Amino acid sequence: MRSRIALVVLGLFLLGLTASFAWQRRSRGFMGGGYGDNWVPEPPDANEKTEFVYARLMYPSARRGGFGGYGGRGGGAWTTDYPKSDRQFLQGVRRLTRLQTRSKEHVVDLDGDDIFNYPWIYAVEVGQWYLSDAQAAKLREYLLRGGFLMVDDFHGTYEWEVFMASMSRVFPDRPVVEIEDRDAIFHVLYDLGERFQVPGLAALYRGVTYEQDGIVPRWRAIYDDKGHIMVAICHNMDLGDAWEWADDPTYPERYASLAYRIGVNYIVYAMTH
Repeated sequence: MRSRIALVVLGLFLLGLTASFAWQRRSRGFMGGGYGDNWVPEPPDANEKTEFVYARLMYPSARRGGFGGYGGRGGGAWTTDYPKSDRQFLQGVRRLTRLQTRSKEHVVDLDGDDIFNYPWIYAVEVGQWYLSDAQAAKLREYLLRGGFLMVDDFHGTYEWEVFMASMSRVFPDRPVVEIEDRDAIFHVLYDLGERFQVPGLAALYRGVTYEQDGIVPRWRAIYDDKGHIMVAICHNMDLGDAWEWADDPTYPERYASLAYRIGVNYIVYAMTH
């Protein structure tokens, strides 16, 4: 019963989001598609002090044939879907949970100690990241001290190998495993027994739900010594794109709804386990 009520509320939220942002696009020049033209209005309560802040990880990027840099705060793989995806997802967190949540994201990197202020970190396009030894050590310390990392929007064999090249230096002694259906992370708020691949908008334009050779979606994790998830790995799916395009009537509601439910569950799990 609780899950059915929550699904109804989520459906109404997504319907309202579609109408609200369709109006904003017409009246205020709302644009999307990538950093630089992905402008969204600054929320009026953007600097409110709250118990939860959505933190997005900034990282240096690996490239085929060589390595790139951060791209600064104006570019790089870490900025994918930023900030529209973040802020639309945050509207859902505020509407669908009792967490006192800030309406604006916060960007953190691994070259200082700011990361330790945020219990939940989101990293996108990690099939392009490249962490230095010092950054890998900082991320390991953060996670072992109780932090939670959610990674998303990377696809196929090649990007998995790039992701693991850095993650295996973060945790050389901890395996990546499939999350079992009975794990609390799939049931802490929404029951996520029926999961399916959440595609990005570009994949849907091609008439498929996958990218590269990432045909099968994988929900994987790295656990701590007490059996709690420290790293939640969403491979062969694009939840961030679903959050970004949840306001677009052409993006299917079933994908947006699942993306919101997964993200909300992961946050509630991180804040309670």
